[in-house]
Amino acid sequence: MSLFLDPGTRLVAATHNPGKARELAALLEGRFDVVSAAELGLREPEEPESTFVGNAIVKARAAADASGLIALADDSGLCVAALGGQPGIHSARWAGPTKDFGHAIDLVESRLADTESDDVSAWFVCALAVAWPNGPVVAVEGRIDGALTFPRRGGRGFGYDPIFIPEGGALTFGEMDPGAKDAISHRARAFAALKAALF
Repeated sequence: MSLFLDPGTRLVAATHNPGKARELAALLEGRFDVVSAAELGLREPEEPESTFVGNAIVKARAAADASGLIALADDSGLCVAALGGQPGIHSARWAGPTKDFGHAIDLVESRLADTESDDVSAWFVCALAVAWPNGPVVAVEGRIDGALTFPRRGGRGFGYDPIFIPEGGALTFGEMDPGAKDAISHRARAFAALKAALF
């Protein structure tokens, strides 16, 4: 079995988050026919692992085996230094069952205030996994460092983007043009590693 992906291959993006599905499709640059797990009616698997890579593999494996298609999964999150790396792999869980990231951002802000620390350094991590149905899995990871800012700024992006300023920048991910964000983000860095491995 070749681990190289041919252009035009149908892939399932193993996510139920429409913002993430759009970003994954954009980063694939139209090379593939991408359908989301939500569109296929696949259920979201439990994420029992303690690392981003572990959870990305679980999601890719579940989507590939359920759909019969090659699956691409992302597990990503915000890690805050003063919170000991939280929310980390629990970034989506902090948004609750309704995926309310406004609530999650408020939670980060209040927990940061509780620490009385002036350290606002943070980083985003993205693990990507590609799984073949009942076959191999390839996984990679990317990271971008930066700092948090409050109150939130910008209505672009999704998740914690409105409070994260990448290192060397002045705009939050929520204020940046999507193309500019995609060029430097943790997801872009993980994709660069994935392209080197598979495309």
